[in-house]
Amino acid sequence: MLEINLVNDTYSEEIIDLVLNIQQKEFNVPITIEDQPDLMQIEDFYFANGGSFWGAFINGELVGTIALVKFDEKAAAIRKMFVKKEFRGKELGIAQKLLEILIAYCQKNGIDEVYLGTVSILQAALRFYERNHFKIIEKESLPAKFPLMNADNVFCFLSLKS
Repeated sequence: MLEINLVNDTYSEEIIDLVLNIQQKEFNVPITIEDQPDLMQIEDFYFANGGSFWGAFINGELVGTIALVKFDEKAAAIRKMFVKKEFRGKELGIAQKLLEILIAYCQKNGIDEVYLGTVSILQAALRFYERNHFKIIEKESLPAKFPLMNADNVFCFLSLKS
């Protein structure tokens, strides 16, 4: 049974394991834990400024994550959207449920601009975001305060303004 819960620093090791395995082993993205210090300080990096971090669990096992970095009064960035390979797809819909929880959080908290950066090799992820009404934008169109990650080379935007 799928459960989605807020996660904090006590889950750091599990989150790091999940994220690095997908980044490095599955997609060969040259990124290390040193490139992502946020994963060792989830509460300070995500929650302190009004963002959040969720984990998807099946029978107590962490199988997916999504995080939100609030970087401006009404703007935030999606980070750490990962689902273990064997749990991906429409059948379980984990990525969709994670994204829906994040968007509901944004709407409830007055965040009406959602951005994200990803890498072009993650084609399925890009299709997923496009199906969810994100538009691909140029890096130059990102807000000045957007928290850039070095590896990212594709950027997306979703307006939640009604």
